[in-house]
Amino acid sequence: MKTYNIAVIGGDGTGPEVVREGLKAIRAAADRGNFKMEFVDFDFGGERYLRTKEILPDSAVDEMKKFDAIYLGAIGHPDVKPGILEKGILLRLRFELDQYINLRPVKLYENVYTPIKEKGPEDIDYVVVRENTGDVYSGIGGASMVGTPHEVAMQTMVYNRHQVERCLRWAFEYTRKRNKKNTLALCGKTNVLTDVYGLWERVFHEIGEKDYPQIKRDYYHVDATCMWMIKNPEWFDVIVTGNMFGDIITDLAAITQGGMGIAAGGNINPEGVSMFEPIGGSAPRYTGKNVINPMSAIGAAQMMLEIIGEEAAAEMIEAGMKKTLLKMTSMDAGKMGMSTSEVGDDVAGNIAAL
Repeated sequence: MKTYNIAVIGGDGTGPEVVREGLKAIRAAADRGNFKMEFVDFDFGGERYLRTKEILPDSAVDEMKKFDAIYLGAIGHPDVKPGILEKGILLRLRFELDQYINLRPVKLYENVYTPIKEKGPEDIDYVVVRENTGDVYSGIGGASMVGTPHEVAMQTMVYNRHQVERCLRWAFEYTRKRNKKNTLALCGKTNVLTDVYGLWERVFHEIGEKDYPQIKRDYYHVDATCMWMIKNPEWFDVIVTGNMFGDIITDLAAITQGGMGIAAGGNINPEGVSMFEPIGGSAPRYTGKNVINPMSAIGAAQMMLEIIGEEAAAEMIEAGMKKTLLKMTSMDAGKMGMSTSEVGDDVAGNIAAL
């Protein structure tokens, strides 16, 4: 029986609560899939930082490399200045583990509300592939004369061809494997950011023409992408884009699929250790109330099993989610018609009964 070793970072706020429910689904799917999951907990997050002033131990990255995947709850504490934990934990793990793909499925399920009028599950089913280690997030820039009338601040959008090409190749491969509309759309801003997105566009067409002629290629400016996500989401199959644009458009996309309570994401190193997380954040005001929606974390668990190669088990989790979603009255915290733990129990029960 194959065994996978998973690092679990519950994190802050409601993170540990939603992770707990995701683990129920993982265990149920593993029992049905005839493989084992071993979990090791880590206490990285705001409470540890407030207690020890340590954000992420120097040994942590090397330790994470020993695992098959990382399952993350949430990072963000109300008593810690914004940016400290996000940069010190999330960005550091993404960068040092070279998790250069951020994968965000955008899928509307039955009985889940979308604010887009006259659109349903048949219209909203696509994926955003976001480059995850470059762009303005790379830390190139700085500030001078801070606090004066002459203050200068700069953060530079930087990409090299290696970063762009490996992301695009992964996106083409994912589109081929997905095998739905076989269409990959590049989201950029070639009319203004001519150098950076000129590079993206050239490599996009070079790779597509040479190695993926069966994949149809589209291009959308980022502002147009936002418009079509609302007006005609059915146009999309897979979208690939840079780090900053991807950060923005995926939150817009999440609202169209039912909100942050159901949106999940993966930070992927195809050759190394990947990290999977719910998108809703730590939601500290709901901590300990057993009312937060864990579906995002359960969806992240489903993604994790798919990426590590247990695709049949991943399909079981999705099937379990679909059945539970039919019983829920909302995706919003406290309005689901079920408690956090009841949602997790129901999904796990559905998986066991498949």
